[in-house]
Amino acid sequence: MAQANDGGGVQLNAANTVTLARMVLIPVFLVVMLGDWPRWFQAPQIAYALRPWIAAAVFAVLAATDGVDGYLARSRNEVTTFGKFLDPLADKLLVTAALLALIEMRVLPAWIALIIISREFIVSGLRMVASAEGTVIAASWYGKIKTVLQIAAIILFIVKDSAFFMQYPPDVQLWVQLVAWTVMGAAVIMTLMSMVDYFISAREVLIGPWTGAVSSASAQETAIRNAGDEAEETTD
Repeated sequence: MAQANDGGGVQLNAANTVTLARMVLIPVFLVVMLGDWPRWFQAPQIAYALRPWIAAAVFAVLAATDGVDGYLARSRNEVTTFGKFLDPLADKLLVTAALLALIEMRVLPAWIALIIISREFIVSGLRMVASAEGTVIAASWYGKIKTVLQIAAIILFIVKDSAFFMQYPPDVQLWVQLVAWTVMGAAVIMTLMSMVDYFISAREVLIGPWTGAVSSASAQETAIRNAGDEAEETTD
């Protein structure tokens, strides 16, 4: 992966701008999903029925921009250290915000969100330890599948209790619920599997021996490469 010259400041190129926009629009997504905006704008009653679908659409667009900024960075040779740091952070914030919103709506058990969010902290911690030892942990296909399933599950959970499905017979509503829970279950399983895969990849770092002899420059370079691999979990 080619890298642009980082120079002395932050590079706000096209890819980084898309990533920043994703972060800035997370509160907008939360307002659309949780806020009583139909009343604020005196919108017709149908706005309440459309609210979950609009929220799902906003979330889907924001999630899709992850592929856009990755494509822009690679195709324009504008991969930067700032972008490698910002991209996975934006992804984690978006997924975390959506999960917490679903808990607030009482449609998702808190333990599911705890598993998904905890995995992100644990993997980030493993990457930090690996970087200190000069070890690069490559992104695996487990992480990519985990990301796709999480996004699909969140979208399904946003819309599964909407008025649109409530107008259908109970057997159709049950089918929608089963699909949503099945995808969410698969997302949780892949989340755990990807975490275990990271532990296996980092086993030599975890059990030692620890050299402690990695220079600060080498550790910084390894940290940048690990951040890039972490970002690749949600791009490509």
